[in-house]
Amino acid sequence: MATDNMWIWDGGRVCLDFTNTLRYRWRTAPEETLRDPGDLVLWLQRAGLLAPGIPDPGTAAVLASGRRLRETVDRAVLAVADGRVPLSGDVTTLNRSAAEAPRPALQIAVSEGRLEPAGTASVAADASAALALIAQDAVELLLSAEIRRVRVCGADHCALRFVDRSPARNRRWCSMSRCGNRTKARLHQARARRSERLLDD
Repeated sequence: MATDNMWIWDGGRVCLDFTNTLRYRWRTAPEETLRDPGDLVLWLQRAGLLAPGIPDPGTAAVLASGRRLRETVDRAVLAVADGRVPLSGDVTTLNRSAAEAPRPALQIAVSEGRLEPAGTASVAADASAALALIAQDAVELLLSAEIRRVRVCGADHCALRFVDRSPARNRRWCSMSRCGNRTKARLHQARARRSERLLDD
């Protein structure tokens, strides 16, 4: 069974946090954190997509569907972020899944003197409906200007996906407190070692 500390919530979108449940994608064999249906249900609850205390623990079929959706989202998002058109099969999968999402009534909010759509996040009644909410979020991301801000963490041995919301649009790491600081410390140590070798020569 997975634990909360296995999951990272730095994607900036729930669909990217979901793709990040497959860790270390650069490896030949990435680390799967959704190992059984219970892991998927727990992740969906922690993401706020599934009500806690759902008696249905999920099934192996729902877990397999969730993993397929996760890889579909990942391929489509990276393709569009790179200026390419996603695979037609991935578009079909996302559309079909998103169509199953529970749809709350659209609401409005006033922000800086103008009307904007208010958040319409839903809490699903079962794992399948919660996965549909992830597909819906992915579709919204693919159609938004924010898709051009999707990045892959530049730290060695990470590869998490995230939305760069920095003003300069030059964020390199999924998290400064994790990958950013580690990378800077490693580079500083490497420079110090090179300086020591030069002094020794």
